[in-house]
Amino acid sequence: MVWAVMKLPSSDSSSAPSAATITTLFASSPVTAEIFPDPGAAAMTFGRRPCLHERKLESIEKTLEGREMTEQISTSAYAKPPVVDDEPWRKALDELRIREKAATRELDAIAAARRRLPMVKLPDYTLIGEEGPVRLVDIFKGRSQLITYHHMWENGAEWQCGGCTGFTSQFTRLEFLDNYDARFVIVTNGPIEEALAYRDKVGNKMEWYSSAESSFGADVDAPPGGGFAVNVLMRDGDSVYRFWHTNGRGTEQLSHTFALIDILPWGRQEEWQNSPEGWPRNPTYSGWLDSPDIARSYGKP
Repeated sequence: MVWAVMKLPSSDSSSAPSAATITTLFASSPVTAEIFPDPGAAAMTFGRRPCLHERKLESIEKTLEGREMTEQISTSAYAKPPVVDDEPWRKALDELRIREKAATRELDAIAAARRRLPMVKLPDYTLIGEEGPVRLVDIFKGRSQLITYHHMWENGAEWQCGGCTGFTSQFTRLEFLDNYDARFVIVTNGPIEEALAYRDKVGNKMEWYSSAESSFGADVDAPPGGGFAVNVLMRDGDSVYRFWHTNGRGTEQLSHTFALIDILPWGRQEEWQNSPEGWPRNPTYSGWLDSPDIARSYGKP
């Protein structure tokens, strides 16, 4: 069963419908699953947003470049959730909590199944780091586990993928992984000099490596000219194994941004989402920060 969400004539409590009306349940009208638009474009997106400097969203009249971050958006025309007394609100929340807890338990079960995955032994790759050539096994720096984010790359471009740039900008403090015998680094197929310059330009705090002189990227489903990916590797002595991989929306679980946005009343406000009538609906990706936005906020002047 799901709660019916009604568009109110106004937010004034005197004109609000009764609690009994608002808390009506419709057992015959389940909310359908949200389907993200064109997942086939995932090879060119960070699971959601195309690189804005590569693909112009014609439905957006103004570009994100130069947008004032303090810009205020008028919400007067948007619908809002119905206003009820405390009791029906708690009842509705309790109904939702059942589904939230079921989702948590399912994620626990998925994680348990993930821990039982087999591994594939990898060749002895040599990548390029800030100090020069480095064996893949040495990138672990003595840890047993390594997460690699494979950043999309276009040689010579002024700005790299906005999705990759925004996603990796979140990870400013990764010391907690030390307690779990793990590291998290960025690997790109671009030249190391360009990669390090771009890292500084956008203010990224992670360690970067280049696989431009090896087949590592292509061998772990992140080839030159292809999409982004996340791989999890494990080390046993001098041997490295591939344990897990994801791309597309599979990376959402690694990010805090959408976890925060999804608990807001209006959610992501993107046109593909299943939202009540009158909710804000904007072109997909239009709320995302692009690479120049990240550079303005965190990069070196």
